[in-house]
Amino acid sequence: MSGQNCLVANDWICWDYVTSRSQELTDATVEHVWITGASVLIGLVVAVPLALLARRGRRWSASVLTFTTLLYTVPSLAMFSLLLPVFGLSAALVVTGLVLYSLTILVRNALAGLEAVPEEVREAARGMGYGPGRLLWQVELPLALPALLAGVRIATVSTIALTTVGSIVGKGGLGNLIAPAVNSSFKAQVLTASVLCVLLALVADLLLLGLQRLLTPWTRAGGRPSGRAKGV
Repeated sequence: MSGQNCLVANDWICWDYVTSRSQELTDATVEHVWITGASVLIGLVVAVPLALLARRGRRWSASVLTFTTLLYTVPSLAMFSLLLPVFGLSAALVVTGLVLYSLTILVRNALAGLEAVPEEVREAARGMGYGPGRLLWQVELPLALPALLAGVRIATVSTIALTTVGSIVGKGGLGNLIAPAVNSSFKAQVLTASVLCVLLALVADLLLLGLQRLLTPWTRAGGRPSGRAKGV
């Protein structure tokens, strides 16, 4: 069957669709990547201070974790409706919604990483004159990296999937192709855009895994860095 015939026959696999819509697929993929990347990065910037707040005590921890969990339970349509008066029909609307969804994973992993830092390491750092800020940036956050980056990996894969929901407001990356194709039963477009989403998730996870191993070489040896190796 020729490429043109596969479009006429509405086949699931159709190379002619890929070649004839290559620019459309590229634009949708680029939009998907930047929306996902911006959402996870902003989510990470917000999650770390929330994790620091949560570790101040059980009351703070319960409040922060409950709040972020409740955010994740809000349906996407309701979330976008609540944010619409502030951001309008824009990419900022989708990014903000995705940031809020990512906090559940990122805050929990950041908190777990910070709480896993051995107390003796903290005491050794304080004994060497480390103040709270220096202790956080040079000791606690580096030791919390494995858990934090594991959370980033999970949040990234989850956000890649959730980004498609942005098609509700026309800012869903590959979701902008999937939604109308489902409604019109355009099989080649549904399959191609869906496969691209899966490939994005796989590539992102592998890249982040490589970054995690690069930044945390001690985890490959099955141990953790000593205080001396970290300057404490």
